[in-house]
Amino acid sequence: KSHIYRILRSGEVRVNRKRVQPDVRLAVGDELRIPPVRTAEPQRPGPRSPARPIALPILHEDDALIAIDKPAGLAVHGGSGIDFGLIEQLRAARPDARFLELVHRLDRDTSGVLLVAKKRAALLALHASFREGEADKRYLVLVKGRWRDATRKVELPLTKFLTGAGERRVRIESDGGKMARTVFHRRRVWADAEPPVSLLEAELHTGRTHQIRVHLTHLGFPLAGDDKYGDFAWNKALAKDGLKRMFLHAWRLALSHPTHKRPLTLESPLPPDLAAFVARLDARNSPDAER
Repeated sequence: KSHIYRILRSGEVRVNRKRVQPDVRLAVGDELRIPPVRTAEPQRPGPRSPARPIALPILHEDDALIAIDKPAGLAVHGGSGIDFGLIEQLRAARPDARFLELVHRLDRDTSGVLLVAKKRAALLALHASFREGEADKRYLVLVKGRWRDATRKVELPLTKFLTGAGERRVRIESDGGKMARTVFHRRRVWADAEPPVSLLEAELHTGRTHQIRVHLTHLGFPLAGDDKYGDFAWNKALAKDGLKRMFLHAWRLALSHPTHKRPLTLESPLPPDLAAFVARLDARNSPDAER
């Protein structure tokens, strides 16, 4: 399965001469190109190194789902050079579990609330909830610049593209882009910091790839530690000051439970590294606003 993801993400699989995502469905008449399959000479199988179990903090668990407090730096699944992601780790730790599937995804460097379904019916119900916009998804982000609006709605279309080096990116594009909606709420502003910085809550109304990051950069407020769309010189200064990764944390997810339909709210506090950086900002500067 990891190999399949790898050749899809690297562009070796093409449909109608175009790169495709893993969720693309084939239609009658599509032209499919796949790379040659090379099989090694049969060998006596030796003991395979299992996924190394790690402690995954559990925020909530019941018969239908598991809510995990995903740490930064851990991919949610294998592929693209990663043998074992979070879901593989979870399956290795629970060999008797009959069904464990990711409900949604978080970027490797994003921390916070991540849902895993324990039943197919729960997975389908949760997918429907996300698709219909019934799930309330909130992120905490630190950006460069003084954010002045208490609340700001952003509606900008996004499209995926490949850089000259073959790396996948997302950009604003009105012609053919998919509409992405984000609402930003001001939490705190350190106007006397150099440069000024702001802590925002991002409320997602769609779930496009890199949506928050691209919207913020387009608005002129690059996300702290973003190595794809951010301010690279600022990122280096942040790293020297102790912020070693992207400041993007999925702190809250509220939705109806897939089985009994009662409201379910899941919250993850800022992880220690991000909380410590905010504390350093407080120690050096005076925050202008807090909600």
